[in-house]
Amino acid sequence: MTEKKKVNVNINGRNFTVVGNETEQYVKGIAAFVDEKIKNVVSNNDRLNDSMASILAAFNIADEYYKTYVELEKLKKEVKEPLEQYEKFSEDLNVANKKIDELEKECSIYKNELLESKRAHESTDKLIKKYKQALDLKEEELKENERTIKELQDKLFQSQIALVETKKELEELMREFDNDKKVFDGEEG
Repeated sequence: MTEKKKVNVNINGRNFTVVGNETEQYVKGIAAFVDEKIKNVVSNNDRLNDSMASILAAFNIADEYYKTYVELEKLKKEVKEPLEQYEKFSEDLNVANKKIDELEKECSIYKNELLESKRAHESTDKLIKKYKQALDLKEEELKENERTIKELQDKLFQSQIALVETKKELEELMREFDNDKKVFDGEEG
């Protein structure tokens, strides 16, 4: 239990002892506020006695309190809906953050898949380059072989021509030989 404190204050020229749980500074501030209110009432109407001035000051303080209380209640009502919406928005934010986390995980998965696809694509590109180089070599070999075949065909053609010419010469020689043989056989016979 909190120990009660006694504070001496002066209101409208009179000393009072206030007992309470509040700090001395707080109690003296309240007393100065009440004293100021009473002095304002007295300065506006100097025919009032202390009792009437205190009552009017209390009335003015009550008026200020009531207006402040009404304003506070109005603000509470105005704040109530945004506070309720705050909770809803807070829940929506949590749901959105979870969704963002899920999307980030999904994005990470897609990113990894994309990297794997890129690596596979690069590997495939390297393989294609390798095969293209091999194909280029084979095409060069093919061209070289085609040149060789053409040369061989030309040689074959030349050889066939030579063969035909040689056959003609051989036939001619054979005819001559046959003629000579006939001549030779005819002379002998």
